[in-house]
Amino acid sequence: MKKRWLKGLVTMALLTVTITACGAKDDTAATAGSDGGGKAGGGKLTVYSPNAAEINNPIIKEFQDRTGITVDLISGGTGELLKRVQAEAGNPLGDVFWAGGADSLESYKEYFQPYKTKEFDNLLPAYVDKNSYWTPFNALPMVITYNKELVSENELPKSWEDLLDPKWKGNIAFADPSKSGSSYTQLVTMLTAFGKEDGKGWDYVKKLVANMDGKILSGSSLVQRAVPDKEFALGITLEDAALRYIEGGSQIGIIYPSEGTSAVPDGAAIIKDSKNLEQAKQFVDFLVSKDAQEIVQKEFKRRSVRNDVAPVEGLPQTGDIKLVDYNFDWAAANKDEIIKKFTRITTGQE
Repeated sequence: MKKRWLKGLVTMALLTVTITACGAKDDTAATAGSDGGGKAGGGKLTVYSPNAAEINNPIIKEFQDRTGITVDLISGGTGELLKRVQAEAGNPLGDVFWAGGADSLESYKEYFQPYKTKEFDNLLPAYVDKNSYWTPFNALPMVITYNKELVSENELPKSWEDLLDPKWKGNIAFADPSKSGSSYTQLVTMLTAFGKEDGKGWDYVKKLVANMDGKILSGSSLVQRAVPDKEFALGITLEDAALRYIEGGSQIGIIYPSEGTSAVPDGAAIIKDSKNLEQAKQFVDFLVSKDAQEIVQKEFKRRSVRNDVAPVEGLPQTGDIKLVDYNFDWAAANKDEIIKKFTRITTGQE
């Protein structure tokens, strides 16, 4: 089975994609049809996902091939897709929300159907939701990336604090946390590193925004591309996104900030009142199956949330990365106010 999936990763062009209109202005809807190797009559499923296509497409194709379930994929930013789930409450058009920071999912849990996956006992306790509103998918350390052709070794930033150096003014890529779940996690990580309760965290964020010179990008994928493309010297992004560019030949490097970072999981959640509940449960179970987790970790350098999957080779162990004391409940409960305050800072109101 693994060999067939690995072959599928290489032959991505075989994935059938149909672009359709789907309501939200910037969404892309893709219906990935079965190649005939799956079970017939498996039903259908609509998945909302902010994941990159290179992750979504092979995983969804494999799920379809194994189950015969046809998946309609709606892509967009975490924030806009969560707002879509909210707007569709009571009559949802989607069945599963897959990816986006788990703290973002937690803040929208009233719109999700609790489901305890069959794989629950195989998941690392640090990453699970005790109420099962969402299921973790991968642990995602937040990092600083730099372009090796724009940043010399002797001037590498080593910390969040170093991003305040005037030489980086206007040269730091960061996404709008109101639109990007990973960017929101990065924002809370920085607040925590400097002091989220005593105001020192916000003092740091104000200085960082000033040093960004008003350049806030509209999505995390733009940050991921901006550093390899030399649009920015530095970027704040996900570890796995940076690693994929490195494996693709981009001249970028990774820094784990000395004050500490976070490794909050992204997750999958079944949308409340899903019209395809059984298929949704199958999809969530598949995402955290040992087979799926091993392949995703090997192919995409994403850290598994299972307790029986070997660590990623060539990466520092999670236990060796300095982590801040990320308060998951606080991040979820205060999301609206945190984003509003960040917006006030970026618009010059604070």
